[in-house]
This record gives sequence, C-alpha cells and structure tokens, in this order.
Amino acid sequence: MSQRQGPLYVLPFDHRGSFQKGLFGVGEGQSLTAEQRRRIEDLKLLVYEGLERALADGASREAAGVLVDEEFGAEVARRTKRAGLTLAMPVEKSGQDEFDFEYGADYQAHIAAFSPDYAKVLVRYNAEGDLAQNGRQEVKLAGLSQWLSTQSTGFLFELLVPATPGQMAQVGGDTQAYAERLLPDLVVAAMERLQAAGVEPDVWKIQGLETAQDCKRAAAQARSGGRDGVFCIILGHGADDAQVTRWLQAAAAVPGYDGFAIGRTIWWQPVVDHQAGRIDRGEAIRQVAERYQQMVAVYEAARRQASAAR
Repeated sequence: MSQRQGPLYVLPFDHRGSFQKGLFGVGEGQSLTAEQRRRIEDLKLLVYEGLERALADGASREAAGVLVDEEFGAEVARRTKRAGLTLAMPVEKSGQDEFDFEYGADYQAHIAAFSPDYAKVLVRYNAEGDLAQNGRQEVKLAGLSQWLSTQSTGFLFELLVPATPGQMAQVGGDTQAYAERLLPDLVVAAMERLQAAGVEPDVWKIQGLETAQDCKRAAAQARSGGRDGVFCIILGHGADDAQVTRWLQAAAAVPGYDGFAIGRTIWWQPVVDHQAGRIDRGEAIRQVAERYQQMVAVYEAARRQASAAR
C-alpha cells in the first residue's frame, strides 16, 4: 500500500457486541430480532450521517475515515466508498479474548468484496501473558499480514494490552497506575514481538499513553527496522472527553503519530439518547458532527502548539 500523506481522523463504529448488549440487552449466544437488526443498521447510518454533517461544516475530507463492519454497516461501507472517504473494515470476530477471523477461512473474499483502504484487526496481546495464546494469534495475524502485502488494502492493527493478574497485583489493583507505570513498556514489547513474528501493520491503533515520551517510544518501535512509512493513531477506548483529550495532546506532539480513531466517546451518548427518545435524529446527527470536530480541533491545536515549541 502506498504511503499515506496527511493525518487520518477515523470515526470507528464497527462495534457489534456493544450495540447488541448496550442497546438491546442481547448477549453472546442470543439472537437479535429482525427489527433489532434493522435498528442497529439505522443507528450506524445515523453515526455516518454525523460524519457527513461534519464534512459539510468544513471538516477535512482527505483526513476523514470510517471504520465500520460488514454485518450491520454494509450500506455505510458502500456509501463511504462512493463518497471517496477512507474506509476501514474489521476482520476479527467481535468480543473475543483471542483473535479469530469473523468469517473464518473466507476472510479474503469478504475483504475483496468491499475493497476497503484498510483491513482492521482488534487484538488483545500481552507479551507477558498466555504464551500459547500469543503464539496462536501470531500465526493467524502473520498470515493476514502476508496476504495483505500483496493487495491494495492496507493493514490497520488495533492493539489492546490487558493486564495479567500478576501485573495488576504489582500496582495494587489500580488501573490508572497500570496505565502509567506498566502499559507503555508492554505496548512497545507487544509491538516488537508481533513484528518479529511477521506481523507488519501499515497503521498501529494504540491505546492512549499518558506522556509524549511514552508515545515517542511506541512510534519509534512502529518505525523500527526501516519501517519509515508506518504510523500510529490514538484509539479512544470509550474514555471520557477529559481522558481522551490528554491522550490526544500527548500524541499530537510526536512524529510518527498522525491522527486518531475515536468512536464511542463521540457517538455513544447521542445514539443512546436518540434510541431512548430523548433527542430526535437530527439532533443526534448534529451532536456526532460537533463531537467529531471537537476531537479534530483538540488534536490539531496540540500539534500546532508542539510545532511552535520546536
């Protein structure tokens, strides 16, 4: 895939389990009704229309990206392609602790059917965790990476590093202490191990790190060994505005980071309020557009400030 020029501001709403459980209480192993499926499809269209509203209000089309699933968002994916926006689509099975393909051995055909700009995986990988599970994931991910290297579709890798029980014990069960003291090293270690196993993303979608120095280490690992065209973006992880703002400000100052993929922080509350009948569709779309533009503004202001300081 050719090297991208300019930032990438992705609006991800490829969530499947979150919509099913969060909006309809339908858990794993339970089935949605036809009406519930139709409603989820419509709510995903609402989120996309929020991005369209942001673009109409002046947000950059070149920087805008959509991350949406085939199951509930096929029409959104087609509209994204027609609009000439960057399209990413997931290939992982939703809600799994261990990576597996949503469509099994047919994953290549599903990617080819939509020809997205990026195929995305969400992977939970702790280098100090279950070595057998890590090894199984590495084999599947390296195979995907190798195949994508022969295609026009790039590789977007969302890395989550869940703490092991031992790691949580080290920090007394304090999740913030884990994020500050252990997570940065574990992110870099996971990236290094995955690269050594033959997993070669074009874009790393990284958990928010608390300092610019930690972001520099992640970016350096992403671009190690001559991988000069690889870059990182920040994921929102469903955090509140204040937390996401801190992550964006830390990353925006770092060469090798070039954007974000923030989803639920932007669209979850408008979607929930609309589903509950508290706001109409137009207001929900307006709020999604406004919140997307706010995140872009935070990132770009932090980048300008860092540039001026240099």
